Amino acid sequence: PEVATAIDEWFGRIHPDDRDRVQRKIEDHLQGLSPRFEDEHRMRHKDGSYRWVLSRGFASRSYQGRPYRMAGAQTDVTDRRAYDPLTGLPNRALFAERLDDALVRHRTRKGHFAVLFVDLDHFKAVNDTFGHVAGDQLLVEVARRLEASVRPGDTVARFAGDEFAILLERIQDVADATGVADRVHRALAAPVVLSEHETVPSASVGVALSLTPYERADDVVRDADAAMYRAKQEGGGRWEICDEAMRERVASRARMQRDLRSALDQQELSVDYQPVADLATGELRGFEVLLRWRGLLLPLDFLVAAEAAGGILRIETWLLREACAQAGRWRARYRLPFRLSLNVSTPQFLRGELAGDLRSALDAGGFPGAALDVEVGEDTLLCDASAVAAAFGAVNALGVGVVLDRFGVGYGSINALRRFRLRGLKLDAGLTSATDRETATLLPALLGLAASLALPVTATGVETEAERARLQALGCAEAQGGLFSSPLDAQSAEAILAHGGGALPSLRRGVVQPVASTRGASSP
Repeated sequence: PEVATAIDEWFGRIHPDDRDRVQRKIEDHLQGLSPRFEDEHRMRHKDGSYRWVLSRGFASRSYQGRPYRMAGAQTDVTDRRAYDPLTGLPNRALFAERLDDALVRHRTRKGHFAVLFVDLDHFKAVNDTFGHVAGDQLLVEVARRLEASVRPGDTVARFAGDEFAILLERIQDVADATGVADRVHRALAAPVVLSEHETVPSASVGVALSLTPYERADDVVRDADAAMYRAKQEGGGRWEICDEAMRERVASRARMQRDLRSALDQQELSVDYQPVADLATGELRGFEVLLRWRGLLLPLDFLVAAEAAGGILRIETWLLREACAQAGRWRARYRLPFRLSLNVSTPQFLRGELAGDLRSALDAGGFPGAALDVEVGEDTLLCDASAVAAAFGAVNALGVGVVLDRFGVGYGSINALRRFRLRGLKLDAGLTSATDRETATLLPALLGLAASLALPVTATGVETEAERARLQALGCAEAQGGLFSSPLDAQSAEAILAHGGGALPSLRRGVVQPVASTRGASSP
């Protein structure tokens, strides 16, 4: 027989990493601590490889309850462990094995391969709008279309959530990989019916090629993921190839994230203030708080991307306290009713401690909650509805307003805008300056939507008088940008307040010439 009847023979074939657990579970069952024995573990096959098996057993007992024999069954579940149960595609572990094999073949035979990292655009909005059952239906349909886009012998895998990967073997050049990326986009362009509604899926695709001398499978996937992220930053629905310049950007970003962890302790951070003006009169309405590090203005998306570096929430909390303290001193000194706004990341907004941090910062700085706005992105509104509602309630209870940032670039649903108590909307700078016909049609629609919801809109990135006049005609209330003032350090911002002579000053050109900040305004 292939397996001897002795119990030691059976235990000897169990993978060393699983053996103690299996023995413990059997002992628990024999002692009556569990109703049955059941465990998934690895068993050594006759060919020397390990297979995943599901073992189940039940002890027969005497009248005194003592076990005298044990019967059971063992089922090979290797395929189930290697394949995604929803789509039937290979999972990440099996994909990694096949990619390792491709790397070996590439080194010995010099045949080329490519990895495509595919991430669906706006998948969370599908889940929130149509439900998770519909989301699963979409994933299954996307899996089918991806498989139809590749050749026999290529591998399509589902990593997790809405992330897929494709391994293209035996390619000749870059065009073979980008051709598949184009086929993926064409395949996804057909509508899918979900809950009796049509939706058109799209994806951001990153491509990594074996033309780079990779040593590890993880490095190939990392580069494909970085390229995918770049495609998503460019608006999604497109592909990008990871090249040496992109790898350097990724490495540089990692170095910056590492250094940022110690920036607060090293006192390398400072606060800038971007004036916000009434669009019609140019009168100062308030300031947006911005973070500066080593001469660079750090956008919120950099902080969110750096979240994994640790300490970012601590930096956001510091920024809040510092800004409220400075604004409180200005309020006391000049008696002017200006407002303050600052971005908060999704993790920060959904933290249960945010309300306490806000209350502490407002009390310590002597700044009124009613004059403070926290700005969140549309992705925040699309998080778990109960968690978002709880955060809104806690923030609003302090009198603090919540403003939707970068309005018009995401896909937050109208229901999400109606569901939560927003104080206003902040129009994305790209919509402010765009002159193409599509945006010219979109902008009035967005501002009309805001008016129907009674939500005032602040435009960002207003640089010219023509932009100001167009936005004013469309009903936009406030604006910030180079036409009014660039971001300023605390001394320069205070000079604007002092210039008002007891009233909020006008920022229209020719009326106020604020003290120029001595630092640059670049960002990473």
